[in-house]
Amino acid sequence: MEIKQNIDRMIAYLKTHPSPPVRISAGIVLVVAGIIGPFLPILGIWMVPLGLVLLAVDFPFAHRLSHALTCFLHNAKKRLFGKREA
Repeated sequence: MEIKQNIDRMIAYLKTHPSPPVRISAGIVLVVAGIIGPFLPILGIWMVPLGLVLLAVDFPFAHRLSHALTCFLHNAKKRLFGKREA
């Protein structure tokens, strides 16, 4: 749980960072690393949405793309796992 909190804090910091070049650089690095991630250890496809979230702060096309990806993943999760009863 602590790792997730650290990642959430890092994303929140980068999304509000006053320097767009820092956000843009971090977003591009995450997207590229996520694309080549299946061929390297530790890196993975999970980095692509994270990079898109950072790029979405500065670029409208990345915002639309990250929203579409989030909706797709949410719907896929519903289809795969169905509704859970309380």
